[in-house]
Amino acid sequence: MSNPIANTVSSVIRAACGDSIGLALRRTAALWRDDTALIFKNRSWSFAGLDAAADRIAAWMADTLGAREGERIACYGCNSDAYLLAWLGCVRGGFIHVPINYALAGKELEYILDQSSAKILLHDVAQTEAVERDLQGRDTPAHALIDAAENSVLSVALATHRVPQRDPSLGTGDLAQIMYTSGTTSLPKGAMMTHGAMLAEYGSCIEALDFDRHDRSLAALPLYHAAQMHALSMPQLLVGARSVLIEAPAPTIVLETIEREKITSFFAPPTVWISLLRHADFERRDLGSLRKLYYGASIMPAPILAELRSRLPGAGTYNAYGQTEIAPLATVLRPEEHAERPTSAGRPVRNVQTRIVDEHMNDVPVGERGEIVHRSPQLCTGYWDKPAETAQAFAGGWFHSGDIGYMDAAGYLYIVDRLKDVINSGGVLVASREIEDAIFELPVVAEVAVIGTPHAKWIEAITAVVVLREGATCAEAEIVGHVRGRLAAFKVPKSVIFVPALPKNASGKILKRELRLLVTGKVEVV
Repeated sequence: MSNPIANTVSSVIRAACGDSIGLALRRTAALWRDDTALIFKNRSWSFAGLDAAADRIAAWMADTLGAREGERIACYGCNSDAYLLAWLGCVRGGFIHVPINYALAGKELEYILDQSSAKILLHDVAQTEAVERDLQGRDTPAHALIDAAENSVLSVALATHRVPQRDPSLGTGDLAQIMYTSGTTSLPKGAMMTHGAMLAEYGSCIEALDFDRHDRSLAALPLYHAAQMHALSMPQLLVGARSVLIEAPAPTIVLETIEREKITSFFAPPTVWISLLRHADFERRDLGSLRKLYYGASIMPAPILAELRSRLPGAGTYNAYGQTEIAPLATVLRPEEHAERPTSAGRPVRNVQTRIVDEHMNDVPVGERGEIVHRSPQLCTGYWDKPAETAQAFAGGWFHSGDIGYMDAAGYLYIVDRLKDVINSGGVLVASREIEDAIFELPVVAEVAVIGTPHAKWIEAITAVVVLREGATCAEAEIVGHVRGRLAAFKVPKSVIFVPALPKNASGKILKRELRLLVTGKVEVV
């Protein structure tokens, strides 16, 4: 039966009641106007300046590049104010933003452009060679520059001419972004994120992560990644906070910037926090302005968390857990909760409902392990042009995270491992995290990753891959003996391999699949 009330709602009323990320920026700019929103190198942007630039960029994309509402615009570049502005121009103009990891090239770059059917490619000058080499001789989208001095996103953003406000009649159900997963076990999948999903997630972040307009945040992780862009930079922008953007989380630059800009909040994955704690400048720089320390993207080793909290006692720690498909924040462990549950991922944020289920979608008992599944308005609406993968991910009416975890009686979530990283040792499933935590207790260890490697007897042999602190020495027997004294015999590594560094992606996550290939020297069956 038709709804007579809904049928009377005209397109004019829908436009007046609609919402989008571009309109959220418009409201923020009206509120904070000339306050500083963003600093990058020697450029500073006010909230009103970002809003006006978004209008100019949206008009340029439509009038000069030929973009139409709903078309995909791929962005292939490093951190810069221009990269953020390209995103704001896309959501202001009603275009679908497709971020691409700036480290990709060749077939990986071609795949995302082809799979998303991107009409336009925006790229940095630094990516020009890769674009010309890898896309030569094929039908390519029209392309333009992000960061050049003229005929680029940056030059348009810096222009002084005025253009009419561009507020297309977008709704919360319209797509804002196609965010590709990392593709560590298969070809990347494009998570379709709507304006409504992201706005719901921004609200969750503002509340759970205690963002406010007095924050001075350092943004160092890649903006093409969901964590930096959508769990931090965008909600902080919309709440009126100031962001200082740098190109990459180089320890020297991070620590110097925190001191110079009196940064109050900073997010980093465990690998970056470890690099900061081990750097000589950590003691030499004045880091006393820090009040909010965020970590996530992968499991934080308990000894590293304890060290971080002890060395920065004036700051609160927040564990942020989630994944690309949920925009990406799902749960948070707040500062006041760390003392009692330091290894927990916290509780679901306001707009997320989480369960732990068995293979039949039944809730498992408190404390028992199962797969983590979610329901939320923050979720993607599926994977772009991948109906089979979408159906599998949403089987049973809940999104399947692929993570193994459990909940305690108070509803706090604990992450055990990724499904694909659980080690099958002689038919017993072993989580790598508890072994990594045990090894991290050794003062000589800088980083460690525990993986399963093929073994004729054990199916998979527990293998610890260790990076030692600079100048430190350690024998395999010391590490094996240490673990044996803390964990059950079947969890003790069968071998320890010492390496100078662990493979990581640009967001600092350890690439265990790549590590397995390096260790085994053979192609892994996935």
